[in-house]
Amino acid sequence: MIKGIAVKAVAAIALVSGLSACGNIEPWVKPYERQQLADPLMAANPNPVSSQYMDHVFEAREGARGALGGGGGGCGCN
Repeated sequence: MIKGIAVKAVAAIALVSGLSACGNIEPWVKPYERQQLADPLMAANPNPVSSQYMDHVFEAREGARGALGGGGGGCGCN
């Protein structure tokens, strides 16, 4: 009897804590703090010009290279 009550209590606590996680979600980063995240040091590609050049060189050497997010509308034209 006590074991069943304990299981129900644990299930109720788990349900309430699970539902409370879906509550009021607010961003942790304030709008005025986002300038720190936009720092060029935080960029995934710190040297975009040299990366584009190296991508072009590799694409010219290997005919199978590509799909790097370049321009084009899907019609085969750049």
